[in-house]
Formats: sequence, C-alpha cells, structure tokens
Amino acid sequence: MEKNKPIKRHQALQPLSRQHHFGLLFSWKLRKGLNKNVATERLQKYATWFFEEEIKPHFEAEEKYVFTVLEENNELIQRALKEHRRLERLFKENDNPKKSLSQLEEQLDAHIRFEERILFNEIQKVATASQLEKISEIHAEKELQLEYHDPFWEN
Repeated sequence: MEKNKPIKRHQALQPLSRQHHFGLLFSWKLRKGLNKNVATERLQKYATWFFEEEIKPHFEAEEKYVFTVLEENNELIQRALKEHRRLERLFKENDNPKKSLSQLEEQLDAHIRFEERILFNEIQKVATASQLEKISEIHAEKELQLEYHDPFWEN
C-alpha cells in the first residue's frame, strides 16, 4: 500500500493551509465534545466563536483571492462555493443543533481535505506569479493562534 506523500504547498498558500489545520482541529474537538455528551449549548458557543474568528474571514479570503485564480465556472470552484454555503448554514443552524453540529464536524473535515488535496493543487498548478504574490500580500501572516476559553474537549 502506497502511503500519501506530503503535499508540497506553495509558500503563498501555506497560511491558508495552516488555517485548514485549525479547521481540522475544530472538527476533532467538536467530535470529542459530541462523543463525551458535552452540553450542546457549549458546543454551539464554540462553533459560533470559531465561525466568526476563523471560518468567516478564511472563506472570504479564499473566495476573493484564491478561487479567482481559476475560472468562475470551474467545477472545483463551484463545488467549493457550494460547500462554503452549506457549512455556513450548519454553523448558524439552531433548529436541531446537535444534528447540525454532527454534520458540521463531518462536512468541514471533508471540505478541508477536498481543498487541500484537490483544489489547492489545481490552483497551485495554474496560478501566475502575480496571483500568488497577491495571495501572499492579503494573507500577510494573520498567524495568531486563537485560544478558546472553554476547553470542553479535554474533560
């Protein structure tokens, strides 16, 4: 069985890939909270915080600067935009929060893996030097690691 080789990510896209890592951690923490039957309200507060602090600005940066490297009607871009909309709805869903959080945890994980393994590789292949430079400029290391005040996943 061949092991997956690490993806060589262009320097301009590395900050976004690091944010993807934090998104995967978010999904893991949510999964832990759900498995430990942590109060749904606590998980919702965490999801709301993470959406506002990480996901919303991340989606905006991808849509404005990264996705525009490919044609608007590109099927990979269309899929990513559709998944962004679906994830945003799950972050904001209040009717059946436990179900929404469970779906969010799974779908965010799958979305990040799609972007990292497929979409970013395609963008990296076709992006011009000036496009990559622009991505680097807008993402001038917003590298602060956010700490959430309620580490429910550790209990």
